[in-house]
Amino acid sequence: MTFEELRKANAERHVEWARGNVLPLSFRGLELAGEAGEACNELKKLERARLGMAGGKEDISNLREELADILICVDLIAMDLDIDLAEVLRHKFNKTSEKYGLSTRL
Repeated sequence: MTFEELRKANAERHVEWARGNVLPLSFRGLELAGEAGEACNELKKLERARLGMAGGKEDISNLREELADILICVDLIAMDLDIDLAEVLRHKFNKTSEKYGLSTRL
């Protein structure tokens, strides 16, 4: 799958889900924060298991889905602002590598 495929599917599903309405960025931000919170909650449960605490779990399947939800939300924000995620990701990754004198580049 590519960023382009995700963008196309997000755009199509937005028409269905939001009935074509333009959603405010505040909604998109809240949506992203909610998904990030759910991912953090899954991480907490994994850490409980690693620390031998009650309420822990070792199954990462929910975390996998929450991470996917985060990527979907990020693309929706980028879509609304006409941001090319592949381009900015490449730029930022390389900028960080340069900053820290690392040779790995995209």
